[in-house]
Amino acid sequence: MRTWRLVAALGVLAVLLAGCDQAPTQPADEPSRPRWQPLTLPAPPGVPGRPLLRAAVACAGRWYVVGGLADAAGETRPAAWSSADGVSWSALPLSPSSHYGRQHVLYAAACRDGRLAALGAKNGGAHGNPRTGTWSQSPGGKLREAPAPFELYAGPRAVSVARLAAGPAGWLIAGARVDGAAVWTSPDGERFTIREGVPELAGDGRGRTVAYDVAAAPPGWWVVGAVLPPGTTALAPLAWSSADGRAWRRVALPVPDGRGEAQRVASVGGAVVAVGPVREGFAVWRLVGEGWRRVGGFGAAGSGVPSVDALVPVGRELVAVTGDGGGHGLWSSVDSGNSWRVLAMPGAVPDGGDTAVAVASQGDRLLLVSDDGEASRAWSVRLPTVDR
Repeated sequence: MRTWRLVAALGVLAVLLAGCDQAPTQPADEPSRPRWQPLTLPAPPGVPGRPLLRAAVACAGRWYVVGGLADAAGETRPAAWSSADGVSWSALPLSPSSHYGRQHVLYAAACRDGRLAALGAKNGGAHGNPRTGTWSQSPGGKLREAPAPFELYAGPRAVSVARLAAGPAGWLIAGARVDGAAVWTSPDGERFTIREGVPELAGDGRGRTVAYDVAAAPPGWWVVGAVLPPGTTALAPLAWSSADGRAWRRVALPVPDGRGEAQRVASVGGAVVAVGPVREGFAVWRLVGEGWRRVGGFGAAGSGVPSVDALVPVGRELVAVTGDGGGHGLWSSVDSGNSWRVLAMPGAVPDGGDTAVAVASQGDRLLLVSDDGEASRAWSVRLPTVDR
């Protein structure tokens, strides 16, 4: 599920009005072709529906896929699946606790020590805004919706609840409120505390901020996003670091004209890497010592608004899922973002509407789930097993 309102508007402005920042691009070579193996996710018990696969994650030998089901009338309910080997899957039992929770589609997930947590939402209310909540897995395996006050995620100050990550310091959600970027922290993945209006993280005289993604990496957390400076119409990429999720340090990511967004962040081989759209495609930044350096980039395949939908390490590789307004693409880097190659996807997936592509990894195995607007599918592959 994509963020809404301010986030969407700022993203479109950033791309349409950004300057001519130049970056290295991947040559238009024939894509590498992974040997994708199709997977079968069984139908959950209850009313039949079309699967809506939205996110995937893996940790401690467990694999998870989350999303929902849509019945013939278009009504939705949450759904999740798990696997011990990435091949044989079973549907997880779910326990919603609210009216909207029973209609949620789970759109983001994280796990730690083999335990899953997820974000879910369903549009509703007088203004049709997302009614968002968190879900966490009990020791018995059931995925339960956590009761929460309405204004923890929604209400008049809500803008977006974007991504969820887990790490040694606990669990953290990245998103935005009306005064800019915000986070929610939790020690257990169930009870979250909002941190909004935090100095350096929130908007201030330097502009309105927004956070898109979060990753666990030293000193504790890295969040990436953008700022819209006052009097301008183009976003500039930002990153923030924090040891505890309470106090944050802001860093401007380098681009020649200062325009772009950092939409995804991941840690691979001890390096923290961020990826986001700029005028001509996608920029890649890597944390080097105490500072960030732009190390590479790759081009968008189409003429639409570019976005980065996922970024995950797969063994020694880094895999990114992108959209360009026309379709989704898959890219891989074996040198922490310096250079990139195209990976052929198992099937074409449009970019827009109710479509989605997500990836997860464990060791050198990559899991990919997609929804082309008509059907959802899942595949896995062991990298770097490719046909040239």
